Amino acid sequence: MTRRIVVAIDGPGGAGKSTIARRLAQRLGFLYIDTGAMYRAVALWAHRQGIGMTEAQKLEQLAIAADIGLKSDPPQVTLNGEDITEAIRDPEMSQAASKVSAISGVRRALVDKQRKIAENESVVMEGRDIGTVVFPEATVKIFLDASPEVRAARRVRDLEAKKAAVDSAEVLKELVERDTRDRSRADSPLMQAPDAEYVDTSAHEITEVEEMLLRIIRHRTSN
Repeated sequence: MTRRIVVAIDGPGGAGKSTIARRLAQRLGFLYIDTGAMYRAVALWAHRQGIGMTEAQKLEQLAIAADIGLKSDPPQVTLNGEDITEAIRDPEMSQAASKVSAISGVRRALVDKQRKIAENESVVMEGRDIGTVVFPEATVKIFLDASPEVRAARRVRDLEAKKAAVDSAEVLKELVERDTRDRSRADSPLMQAPDAEYVDTSAHEITEVEEMLLRIIRHRTSN
């Protein structure tokens, strides 16, 4: 693989996008780009500034001004030079990021940053509109999915591993609400690109999914 390759992985929350994208990038020697972390970064900055998640103009200005850095090994997200890797993983930031991402101006600003990151090297980029909006010409497109119950159970395990108090029913409720919000937003809704490979991870371990996706990538890039 000598040419620049873009692997676009889309799907709803809890489908395993971040974990699998990070593993694939490491296996392939590509840069891993977590676009969700970029929206969380803007949401975190807005929260700290006391800006509401519906103040579109102010949020757009933050998105334009934000200096967001992404590193793959070890995974790190920085905002204006500050390490916010852990701060953006708070469940409150997940819900806030979903609201921020529905604002057209914020999406335009961050899509521009995402495209610039991928200009000069091969990347594995995951999010909710990578194969449809950010990189409609991506070399490989994958739509990763799982049932809401399986995705909620994964989220609960992640939170419990961090010693967080967890209400399983509330986690499922918030996940379904975010699914609805992401799929129904007017700008860049979550959807499967027509030429994306659909992969349901519900009944598979992460190592199995990794090998499945590697086969898809190798097939798509061998021509």
